[in-house]
Amino acid sequence: MRYGYWLPVFGGWLRNVENENMQASWSYVKRLAQRSEAIGFDMTLIAELNLNDIKGVAAPSLDAWSTAAALAAVTERLELMVAVRPTFHLPALLAKQAANIDHISNVLRTLNVVSSWWAGEARKYGVTFEQHDDRYARTSEWLDVLDGTWKQDHFSYSGKYYRLEDNILEPKPVSKPRPTLYAGGESPAAKELIAEKCDAYLMHGDPPERVSEKIKDLRERRARHQLPPLKFGVAGYAVVRETQREAEDEVRRITDVQQSAAGYANYQEWLAGTQLEQRVSLEDYSVSNRGLRSGLVGTPEQVALRLAEFEKAGVDLVLLQFSPQFEEMENFARTIIQHDSSVSTTTAHRAPA
Repeated sequence: MRYGYWLPVFGGWLRNVENENMQASWSYVKRLAQRSEAIGFDMTLIAELNLNDIKGVAAPSLDAWSTAAALAAVTERLELMVAVRPTFHLPALLAKQAANIDHISNVLRTLNVVSSWWAGEARKYGVTFEQHDDRYARTSEWLDVLDGTWKQDHFSYSGKYYRLEDNILEPKPVSKPRPTLYAGGESPAAKELIAEKCDAYLMHGDPPERVSEKIKDLRERRARHQLPPLKFGVAGYAVVRETQREAEDEVRRITDVQQSAAGYANYQEWLAGTQLEQRVSLEDYSVSNRGLRSGLVGTPEQVALRLAEFEKAGVDLVLLQFSPQFEEMENFARTIIQHDSSVSTTTAHRAPA
C-alpha cells in the first residue's frame, strides 16, 4: 500500500468548518510537502480548480500547475500527482509542461485526468463547457495526443477536437514509457475510457466491499483491451484517535451540516454535472470526495485493519484528506505509516533464511 494525500490547495476539506487553520498559500503547502516525504508519505495529489468549491468561489485557491512546478524543485522523492482538465489545456502544450516538470523533479510524476464538471467555473474563465459524454469524447482525443507527443518524434494527429502537424517535443519525459495517467469517474463513458487509455483508476471514497466490485469491473474492462493491469487508488478522510469515541465525536463535529455554507451551491452544481453510481448524502457534502465512506475513522488499530481490507480488495494507493492537515498528517504517519514500516522490518528480520 502506498500512502498519498490531497494537497490543501483550497485551504481545507470541510464545508461546515470555516477556518481549518490551513492556509491556501505557497508557504503552507511547501511546508506540508517537505514534511510529508520525511515522515513516510509517497505522493500528493494537487487538484485543479480555478475557483474554490470547498470554501466558496470568493475564497483563495492555488493554481495546480505552477504549484506543482515549484514543489518539484523543493522536494526530493515525493511523487506529484497533478490534476489536469482537458477542456482547460491544449494537449501538446500540456505534454510539454508535464515533461518539463518531470525533468525538474527527476522522480516519477503522475497526472490525474479529470473531464471537468463545473460549468459556472468554465464560463467565468472563458472556457467551452460541453455535455458529459462530449467531454469524455474530447478527453479521449486529448489522451491520444498526449501519448503521441510523449512517445513519438514528428507526431501528427487529426481528430474532431485537435489537430497537430509534425509535433516536436524535446526533451521527452524522464518517466518511461510515460508518466502514469490516473483518472476517475463512475459513468459508463468514463470507465471505458479509463480501461482503454489510462494506467490507473482513482475512486471516490467507498467501503472496501464496494471498492472491490469496482476493481473487478475495471479489471474485466481492461482485459478486453489486452493491456497491462491497471493500478487502483481510493480517496479517504482519516480521523485517527486514541479511542473510538473521540474519533466519532470528531466526525459529528465536521458533519454538522449547514446548508447555507459558502460551498453548498457549488456542490449542487457538481451533483448536476456528474453521473454517480450512488445517491450522495449531506454527510458526503460535509467532506469532499465521499471521504468518510471509506471508514478510516477510529483507533490506530481499527484504521490499520480497514486499510488492510482495501489492500486485499486490490487498492494500491490511498489518497487521504486530513484537517488540520499538518497536525493530522503527523499523527497518521506516527500511528499508521511508521508503525506499519516497523512491523514489516521486524517481520523481515525474523523470517527464516
